[in-house]
Amino acid sequence: MMGSGGYWGPIAARLEGRIDLTAIDLPGHGRSDPWTPGPEDPDYHTAVTRIAAAFIQRPLDLIGHSMGATVALRIAVAAPEAVRSLTLIEPVLFAAAPGSAQADLDTRMARHLAEGRPDEAARIFLDVWGHQPYDALPPPFQQQMRDQIPLVAASDEVLNRDGANILRAGGLEVIDAPVLLISGEESPPVIHDIAAALAARLPDVGRATVPGAAHMLPLTHPEAVAGLIAVNLDRA
Repeated sequence: MMGSGGYWGPIAARLEGRIDLTAIDLPGHGRSDPWTPGPEDPDYHTAVTRIAAAFIQRPLDLIGHSMGATVALRIAVAAPEAVRSLTLIEPVLFAAAPGSAQADLDTRMARHLAEGRPDEAARIFLDVWGHQPYDALPPPFQQQMRDQIPLVAASDEVLNRDGANILRAGGLEVIDAPVLLISGEESPPVIHDIAAALAARLPDVGRATVPGAAHMLPLTHPEAVAGLIAVNLDRA
């Protein structure tokens, strides 16, 4: 979310051809078309999940970061037979750890968007979840953040209230592929709470914390993240 498939490049290089890596640009991101849903179209998270699932022709290794990790988890719950291994880097499924500070942040972002201040909404979001603060970005990237921040709000129902029913009874428990949950040591506390809640229900799960890393660890710590992905590939 608010990035592109291109930031997987350093990790792909460090995996040295072990797997064929397909990294998609979400709608409204990178080289994908803008997100312009019609009245009969699904919500944003569902649309992204369907796009990602369309690439699956046989059991494979699903690797996701942030919202992408929630998409990977949603696919694994719906079709566990399609997953050979599952690597979830900082899944932002806030519904797994209710009562966090994220609810207040989302409320503030929604208010700014409703009042026509996407720059303020983007500034709040990037202060917590970004690699660089909004005001440090060049103007073209600030515009990109303003254009994309409504897509963050569009995922609220799934991420905060589990509108996709990912956490349904017996759902996580059917995933028999090896799962690895990767967190940054310096990420917001809710990330560690989410990882703990998911790990408690997954049958074959490991957890790893990358020292000195925050939420954008695929960009800031690609060596460590690639090494951990390789560990989970070995387990599969």
